[in-house]
Amino acid sequence: MTTRVPIVVGNWKLHKTVSESVATTDALVDLLPKRGRAEIAVAPVFTALMGVAAQLKGSRVALGAQDLHWEAKGAFTGEVGPLQLVDVGCAFVIIGHSERREYFAETDERVARKVRSALDHGLKPIVCVGESLQTREAGDAEPHVVAQVDAALQSVQPADLASLVIAYEPIWAIGTGRTASPTDAEQMHAAVRAQVQRSHGVPAGEGLRILYGGSVKPENAGELMLQPNIDGALVGGASLDAASFAAIVAAAD
Repeated sequence: MTTRVPIVVGNWKLHKTVSESVATTDALVDLLPKRGRAEIAVAPVFTALMGVAAQLKGSRVALGAQDLHWEAKGAFTGEVGPLQLVDVGCAFVIIGHSERREYFAETDERVARKVRSALDHGLKPIVCVGESLQTREAGDAEPHVVAQVDAALQSVQPADLASLVIAYEPIWAIGTGRTASPTDAEQMHAAVRAQVQRSHGVPAGEGLRILYGGSVKPENAGELMLQPNIDGALVGGASLDAASFAAIVAAAD
């Protein structure tokens, strides 16, 4: 079995000014041990990327962005493209978050284009998939999530999967305080991995890192990450506090 390096990513969403982002980054770097098993990244708002990048230099924390446009440049007012993200020091980019899909008309097609663009420019995509409560209660959660994975990876080659992360985030658990049970989360992670093994080959699927997201907190992170197919966490609210996020990293380490 492949030994996958766990990864914990903080998605700060639309929170924190530049100065607040820098202060949180400073506190986080101070709290984290200099070395550990887990890979770590934080994704602040676009305006704070440069300031946070400066504070992360020499630390074990990588910089991520919350979205990107699939074109490198052009007449796309208000967008930020892969060249700008690479230039500011980003290693990761979150793509297809449920909030992007729900509020900003992000389609499976756009997600796939963004994934390909990120990979082509040396960024590691964190591809979000997940189902609504209605879909889960209808018994369609697994087919829905697997279809999202297939759509996102349609132009991805097996070799690309070493530079790609999937984050399973049940929409009904994001910011609600509700969390999928470790058993439920593991079942979905196993289904995603099995599908990627079918579509891209067993070695690539076995090496793929799959994160859980959805009200991850220090209190539940350890139990979630003990599951064999859960390789870390995409953390929302709890990542806004340096101590809480450091505690989740400790569970991954």
